[in-house]
Amino acid sequence: MIPLLHVDAFTDTAFRGNPAAVCLLDRPVDDAGWMQSVAAEVNLSETAFVAPLPDGDLDLRWFTPTVEVDLCGHATLASAHALWETGRLDSGESARFHTRSGVLAARQGEGVIEMDFPARPVAPAIVTDTEALGTPSPPLGTFDNGHQLVIELRDAESVLATAPDFSALGHTADRVWVVTAPAPDDSEADFVSRCFGPRYGIDEDPVTGSAHCALAPFWADRLGRTELVGHQLSSRGGRVAVHFRGDRVTLGGTAVTILRGDLLA
Repeated sequence: MIPLLHVDAFTDTAFRGNPAAVCLLDRPVDDAGWMQSVAAEVNLSETAFVAPLPDGDLDLRWFTPTVEVDLCGHATLASAHALWETGRLDSGESARFHTRSGVLAARQGEGVIEMDFPARPVAPAIVTDTEALGTPSPPLGTFDNGHQLVIELRDAESVLATAPDFSALGHTADRVWVVTAPAPDDSEADFVSRCFGPRYGIDEDPVTGSAHCALAPFWADRLGRTELVGHQLSSRGGRVAVHFRGDRVTLGGTAVTILRGDLLA
């Protein structure tokens, strides 16, 4: 039997933030087909598979219901949370995950889990097929980093009003689409976003840590500050604290376990 936890990440409230399943393995598994089948069965935006390595570090892989991905913030947060909550890591002990995006570290900060991720700055780019996003007005700018297409909109209302044609969007560029704008003046956040990935089996991702690896340098440059808070405006909602540090980004958030069980197959 394999312990399986359902964790809501980037939130301190159950049924908010972004849900992830975390499989706590005794050793790394090479059977990607089995892991993909588990992720499809669980059918959350991401399922993480965590296993100890001989040197005390951890192997970590992430799967959507349809594909394995190179980087996932919320499932990394969920994995670190699960390791501390189940006692597989001692309180105060850092987690070092070996992933397809290199070594990622997580530690317990002041009331949050802090994760060290690679920065993914975007550059201005000509992006076609933006009509499929259904934005209420033309974008102020379009950007690309090879992983995400970042579409800058005028304000938070425009981000909320964006109504994608997911069928059409799923046949466009092999990227995750991110729409973003400054947060309202009365908000506790600095910028807002929504994230769409129909090509990866996720029409709208509730809270996307990996997208904030692009949004952190994007908004740090515009706002002139390196420590910011992003608010993802999905129906579940969630906040991501970011600290842009050159080629790295610290992502901060909390998580809540809502279900524990055992995987039998």
